[in-house]
Amino acid sequence: MPSPASAYFFEERHDRFERHTLSITVDNEPGVLARVIGLFSGRGYNIDSLTVSETEHARHQSRITIVTTGTPMVITQIKNQLERLVPVHSVNDLTADGNPLERELALIKIAGKGEKRVEALRIADAFRAEVVGASTEHFIFQLTGRTDKIEQFISIMAPLGMVEVCRTGIAALSRGPHAMTGLASRMP
Repeated sequence: MPSPASAYFFEERHDRFERHTLSITVDNEPGVLARVIGLFSGRGYNIDSLTVSETEHARHQSRITIVTTGTPMVITQIKNQLERLVPVHSVNDLTADGNPLERELALIKIAGKGEKRVEALRIADAFRAEVVGASTEHFIFQLTGRTDKIEQFISIMAPLGMVEVCRTGIAALSRGPHAMTGLASRMP
């Protein structure tokens, strides 16, 4: 006997998850970051990386750079919801605009003596990591680059006595001679 059929047609979707870097210009005032983050957490969206700093002092505006992952429909929904927040001036999807320039800073502490210490220095030199702190028992390396470079450095350093890692999150700009575009500024 055939199974009962539904009167509704359900389209089976297998949308691929995509990683997108969003750059958001906001007013630099208390509570703005909480509202932006609340939008993500309230709807169950994940933030893979978050950086924020005042970038236009005269206009008291900050740039929030968020890396998130979702289906194309979810990414569009995130952008639309961000654009509706009152302190938001512009939302730019740097990934959709083209190949963004993304960089991250990491500080990595390695403790060790003897051969492991020498090997850590050799590997750090190959990655162009800078020694920013040292004693006879440890090094602190500073490394700037793409996320995959930082991940690779960390995985190689782990067996050599890695003690601690601190990362900034991604800072990103779109390539080309023009500034970000987006929503018209909501100036009072």
